[in-house]
Amino acid sequence: MKLITKEQERQMLNNSRWNAARTARDEEPEDFRPVVKLFCPWGAAVWLLTELDPDEPDIAFGLCDLGLGFPELGAVRLSEITALSGPGGLRIERDRQFRPAKTLAAYAIEARGQGRVVA
Repeated sequence: MKLITKEQERQMLNNSRWNAARTARDEEPEDFRPVVKLFCPWGAAVWLLTELDPDEPDIAFGLCDLGLGFPELGAVRLSEITALSGPGGLRIERDRQFRPAKTLAAYAIEARGQGRVVA
């Protein structure tokens, strides 16, 4: 399964361009709802992603939780997530049922309090 669909990729690129334009006008970046949730089926890692760098679309921005109790907002390389392999050849998966209920910042605040992403 492909980690990010073409539609999700398009939305994440648009989000990034939108925030770049806002930043260029000295405006606060928009706090988007996550576009995609990726998860590790053999562990506790979760990624809620909102943006892709238009100049380097392998770099995504979002809430990253490696399952160590310290979720944080930041950038991640999709190629590194794709390369991960677990027991029996398991791979990172996209949560097809995920429907974001709040913005990325709201998920981040909750995750810091819980020590993990709850989505």
